[in-house]
Amino acid sequence: MSAKRKIEVFSAGCPVCEQTVELVERIACDSCEVAILDMNDAEVARKAEEFGVKSVPAVVIDGKLAQCCEGQGPDEETLRAAGLGQPIA
Repeated sequence: MSAKRKIEVFSAGCPVCEQTVELVERIACDSCEVAILDMNDAEVARKAEEFGVKSVPAVVIDGKLAQCCEGQGPDEETLRAAGLGQPIA
């Protein structure tokens, strides 16, 4: 069994969130396990708060809020630097 990188996308279903979901799904690799989480669900919102999510869309990679999501929107370069789309050896 191979290891997987856990990718969580916190989304409210808005057009900007959908663009982020598409970006993550496009650059994800076989080592990425992607989950799209609906911020309209109270349990998901509590989980997002634990990660320090202040706005959506937000991406958490292996339990850490991606740097690009700490006050601005996600971008491909920062998500790739955090490990998204990189196979686990």
